[in-house]
Amino acid sequence: MFTVFTMSEQRDRILGCACDLYLEGGLDGFSMRRLAKEVGVTAPAIYRHYDGRDAVLADVLREAHRNFARYLYQALGAPTALERFLGAGEGYLSFVFDHPRWYGIIHTAHEHLGIDALPDDIQAMEASIHQFWNDRVRECMQDGILKNGDPEETSVTMWAHAYGMIQLYHEGHVPVTPDEFRTLFRASGLRLLSGVATEEFVPRIAELMCAQPQPLA
Repeated sequence: MFTVFTMSEQRDRILGCACDLYLEGGLDGFSMRRLAKEVGVTAPAIYRHYDGRDAVLADVLREAHRNFARYLYQALGAPTALERFLGAGEGYLSFVFDHPRWYGIIHTAHEHLGIDALPDDIQAMEASIHQFWNDRVRECMQDGILKNGDPEETSVTMWAHAYGMIQLYHEGHVPVTPDEFRTLFRASGLRLLSGVATEEFVPRIAELMCAQPQPLA
């Protein structure tokens, strides 16, 4: 028996199931027929949305980036450069916990998804997110919050720290609860920031990071 979904619900379910199938079994465990079974529709119903596996996985990547950007860009509403910077970090961490499968697919090389070349719109989203991070660092440097330097190099250092911490957690090397990991993540981030921030702003950064709201249960 197959389930009937609206067009919007069907697309969301297709993308969610496709993401899970890939993360669980890679390309070898992914087929349009198996995807249809997981979604609860017939194979022709999948083909009404997508030409094939490559198109499905490209749309999975597109949806993941769209959601990621939505979490990050909320920080732009903050009034100061420092609050935008720290808000972006909190948005990153919230995305990790709220959408772990989207996070996983974002950090999968497109070649591993069987996509020879990323569509232009996905490349544009990746470039926009990259620029977003650089802008957060650049404006903090301009306001004297972070030490002067190359914004892109500093941004990469911070991204490597965040990515490494999250990978250790996801791989079970940091056996703590999600709330405990948030505390650990902030403390580790503060140690890193203490090295790249100007001396006068370190106390203010620590104050704001400690005041970050905990996620709702």
